[in-house]
Amino acid sequence: MVASALISGSTPSPLSLIHPAINCCIGACNISTIKTPSFSKTLLGIQYELCRRRSLYRTRFRPFSPPVMEWQDCTVKAEIDVPASVAYNCYSDREAIANWMPFISSVQILEDKPDLSRWSLKYKAFGRDIEFSWLARNLQPTPNQKIHWRSLDGLPNRGAVRFFPKGPTSCVVELTVSYEVPPILIPVASALQPFLESLLSRGLERFATYAKSY
Repeated sequence: MVASALISGSTPSPLSLIHPAINCCIGACNISTIKTPSFSKTLLGIQYELCRRRSLYRTRFRPFSPPVMEWQDCTVKAEIDVPASVAYNCYSDREAIANWMPFISSVQILEDKPDLSRWSLKYKAFGRDIEFSWLARNLQPTPNQKIHWRSLDGLPNRGAVRFFPKGPTSCVVELTVSYEVPPILIPVASALQPFLESLLSRGLERFATYAKSY
């Protein structure tokens, strides 16, 4: 009887594939008719082990999800006592930016590709020496109105400077910078944005003085 049940074309029970010892029992009789306590405990034990292993598999082989990096935006503006055209030309001199922006240590324009420039940032803040660099591309400007850029490698960032004439001898300069919070600064991310806005404001104040002598 056992042999005929095993040879039959019926689909094997999943339990028979997991525990060979009960293969004959499945083929020879209806499990639901078995009332012995020991057999019921065996089935319960198998079901528990299946659930446990399935849970372990899902935990160990959960797909990796990379952390979502945080972007922050800073916008500052200042009134400059020079015409918009003068402020525009002054800000277009990228290599001179290190003279008035507090945290920029150097800007070097690539000789063979003048729309590209290598930037270096050095500043001591939050109890540590912070250093970053990036390669930036200046996008198509709007003369006397807008300069904008985006980084190509290094510290991810992008931004724009806009110039609004306020009269024949003055203008308002608005600077917007967007950046990805570096992993090393994530613990202080909430304090980073107001801190950088303060630095950018100081930079524009120094730019106002620098532009007068440009």
